[in-house]
Amino acid sequence: MVLIQDNSTVLAIGSHMPHFSLPATDGMTVDTHLIKDKVLVVIFTCNHCPYAKAYEDRIVTLTNHFDEEGVQVVLINSNDAENYPEDSFDAMVKRHNEKNYPFPYCHDESQEVAKAYGALCTPHCFVFNHKRLLKYKGRVDDNWRDADAVTEHNLHDAIDALVHDKEPPAHEVNAIGCSIKWK
Repeated sequence: MVLIQDNSTVLAIGSHMPHFSLPATDGMTVDTHLIKDKVLVVIFTCNHCPYAKAYEDRIVTLTNHFDEEGVQVVLINSNDAENYPEDSFDAMVKRHNEKNYPFPYCHDESQEVAKAYGALCTPHCFVFNHKRLLKYKGRVDDNWRDADAVTEHNLHDAIDALVHDKEPPAHEVNAIGCSIKWK
């Protein structure tokens, strides 16, 4: 496990969202051209990383909180499934079903989407406004180990601001997690 505590330089704040069309664990294909919600949150994650696991329930809670607010959350797993079989598509389907995810969980087998976004780790969050301009990138919050000890709710605050047509209080905060497992 390689710890990353950094942010990407591939997409600058204000950049247009790179399009993707990826298979999801629910049998559908997620195409960003078809998503019409006011806010689109793209989170690169995986099944095996302890950071991703620690944030999983928080991301579910956050998604449910903003369910009626015009927010679409999409999770993407870009890890090399050959060397990390717990991140295979079949394992993703199992995880999706076990956790009853309220969002699509997509497989980026080619890793091209992760490269286009500059995803560095799992989880790594990217939040886009209604014009699909990047308004936030980075971490979920400031305490991956203990949800009760969180003092900065970075992802929540960015989404909440955009839902209310405001700028996020922070546009960039270093993401923290396991490195993307590149092929």
